[in-house]
Amino acid sequence: MNRLRWTQPLRISLLALSLCSSVVTLAAIQTPIQNTPTVQVKPAWADFFAAAQVDGTIIILDQRSQPATQFVYQPARAATRYSPASTFKIPHTLFALDAGVVRDAQQVFKWDGVPRSFAGHNQDQTLQTAMRNSTVWVYEHLAKQIGAAREQQYLQRIRYGNQNASGAVDQFWLNDTLQISAQEQVLFLQQLHREQLPFSVEHQRLVKQLIRVDSGQDWSLYAKTGWSGSIGWWVGWVQRPTGAVFFALNIDTPKRLADLPKRESITRAILREIAALPAAPKP
Repeated sequence: MNRLRWTQPLRISLLALSLCSSVVTLAAIQTPIQNTPTVQVKPAWADFFAAAQVDGTIIILDQRSQPATQFVYQPARAATRYSPASTFKIPHTLFALDAGVVRDAQQVFKWDGVPRSFAGHNQDQTLQTAMRNSTVWVYEHLAKQIGAAREQQYLQRIRYGNQNASGAVDQFWLNDTLQISAQEQVLFLQQLHREQLPFSVEHQRLVKQLIRVDSGQDWSLYAKTGWSGSIGWWVGWVQRPTGAVFFALNIDTPKRLADLPKRESITRAILREIAALPAAPKP
């Protein structure tokens, strides 16, 4: 009897210690190593912007080796906040899924019959087509369902840019109320990539699937465009076997629609220069 009274607590203590040790080990495995990247300012990348006849910035975080390397052209502008425009569809989709105002990628949003300037907007949409076509009216509809209070709470929860959802609930990411810098875009994208945002892993994986736009034998490209009318964005990352390469570019668009293809062409050219994307196919 004496032996039982002494060994039972001991067994419980050892079991508790073992469980705690396992939890600590698992947490250590799941928590990525946070290394301070080496920073390289790239004034020579001015040539890419000059060739396109636009002004702008790009920041790239290359995690294919450790410590990671951060490349930046125009560091002051990379730290300057602008309206996220349709790049906000990435976190906004997470908000809508979490709030339960949309079920999945196949849910249909009926077109209201009002003609918009982009032909791809003038039809029924799903999350998949709304992301691909950057269909503003779908997200205006979702924002009204989410509501101003929850929009503000979500922004604060993920610390997105200036975290300001004041004013019209269906316009705050389009009219300069909400603003974010290229640096902050990259920080947000890293959290999504690692599935470390305060949303379900299932929803984060769905959003990543929605923004996958291109792939090759050993790479995949995840990206989203944005345009406020004066500032054009392209943000995302390239997934390589050895790690991810995150990017955020914004440019002035004085020629408006004529400048929009330059968002992607400049970024792709720079990603090819650092071998994050394969060389362009020869004509």
